[in-house]
Amino acid sequence: MRGGRWRDRLADLEVVQLIGHLGGVAQLTGQTLRCLVRRPVELRALVRQIDLLGIGSTSVTLLTAIFTGMVMALQFSVGLEPYGASLYTGKLVSLGIVRELGPVLTALLVGGRVGSGITAEIGSMSVTEQVDAIRALGADPVKRLVLPRVLACVISLPLLTMVADIVGVLGGMIITMQEVGITWRFFLNQLLDTIWAVDLLHGLGKSVFFGYIIGIVGCYMGMRTTGGTAGVGRNTTATVVIVSISILVSDYLLTNLFLAIYG
Repeated sequence: MRGGRWRDRLADLEVVQLIGHLGGVAQLTGQTLRCLVRRPVELRALVRQIDLLGIGSTSVTLLTAIFTGMVMALQFSVGLEPYGASLYTGKLVSLGIVRELGPVLTALLVGGRVGSGITAEIGSMSVTEQVDAIRALGADPVKRLVLPRVLACVISLPLLTMVADIVGVLGGMIITMQEVGITWRFFLNQLLDTIWAVDLLHGLGKSVFFGYIIGIVGCYMGMRTTGGTAGVGRNTTATVVIVSISILVSDYLLTNLFLAIYG
């Protein structure tokens, strides 16, 4: 009985902590939106963060996308061959990448890299009282630190997703041509017959939300970091886990939403 009580109390504590974190993220979101409409706009800081967070993630995005497309094409071409449907490999690969794998895998990898970096940077400033110094000087740390990073993630992730879609489909085309024996024109015709504007909206719409999740969670965990360098390490690790789980959960919810809207 005593062990059961402790488990119940622990579960209640975890639920309370989760609700507290959700409230904190919502509050930080509201503060960020208020800073968005206040002048002046920190364009220089925004461009710098896009360079660091977006352009700096191009290489990992390219590598992930091309090998994902190649693996998908290889699996589908082999799996569909007994049914005489290997010619449709291009349709399945392109649709799977554009709608699902392109935005999700890009968000997971970029989220691990960018989210942890944001938490480590802002967390280090928090434990060394640099954030308090910004407040003491009369500046808003949300406007100076949070807003440029969240905007950079929201802007950069759809662009990275588009790059991942193109490179992933290209990798799938190369393997499909090799394994199935089709021409690039045939693959391109399948692509144009399969992918419509609504499919692009599915993937790019998700990536906007994923970018927001990466930016706001990274900033939130950084702003609430305490306990010196050990606290920075704990929150950095927690950010990677929270961002990954949030992306997967929101992917399911957004997929249902977009299917209900666009079909």
